[in-house]
Amino acid sequence: MADPSVFALTNFPVHLGSGATVTRLEEFTGDGDWYERYGEQTAADGVEGRLVSLHTFDGPWPTWEVHPHGEELVLCTAGTITLHQDAAGATRTVVLETGEAIVNPSGVWHTADVTGTATALFITAGLGTEIRER
Repeated sequence: MADPSVFALTNFPVHLGSGATVTRLEEFTGDGDWYERYGEQTAADGVEGRLVSLHTFDGPWPTWEVHPHGEELVLCTAGTITLHQDAAGATRTVVLETGEAIVNPSGVWHTADVTGTATALFITAGLGTEIRER
């Protein structure tokens, strides 16, 4: 029998919280309700809380997002990701290969394009995250 303490980060993101805690979250659905529940459950950690997730993409992101209260680390773990950052109307584009990382600064809108399939690990200051159509 498999060890119940082992889980797939792609299915069950974690929250890094106050007191150096790590909390496994409910199964990720990607919908707005999931993020709303996450925000409610972790609100006490305020801007210091971090969402850690692993996602695989097979096409461009359909939206832009911004994290107004903290930075986000993006680590490409497989494939190639073309990341776009929009700060005050000026867009910066960088390409991340496997093993490369970048920081999305607080308040900078960002999106990505993927040709083929790519996977990335995200460590996100999620409080107040906003999304807009691309």
